[in-house]
Amino acid sequence: MSLLKPAEVARRLKTLPGWSRKGRSIRRTFEFEGFPAAITFVNRVARAAERADHHPDIDVRWNKVTLVLSTHSKGGLTDLDFAMAGSCSRILSGLKVR
Repeated sequence: MSLLKPAEVARRLKTLPGWSRKGRSIRRTFEFEGFPAAITFVNRVARAAERADHHPDIDVRWNKVTLVLSTHSKGGLTDLDFAMAGSCSRILSGLKVR
């Protein structure tokens, strides 16, 4: 798996609303109606991450969850990061978001 070129990263980000690049990672903050919905989301992301064997950094602040993705072993962004970002965005379905 190779690192994505900056132009490819920019192109792929256009297909993932809410995600942005910061350095060698992509990130998104999700906002929920409350803590239980935020934790439900985190648990679903954790299951998806285990299946994909690609784990985001997760920061929980009451009703906000920030996910940060990077392929640490490669030192930047790869296909894995964008696949996981898409999975995380799809997990929102059925959750109470703000």
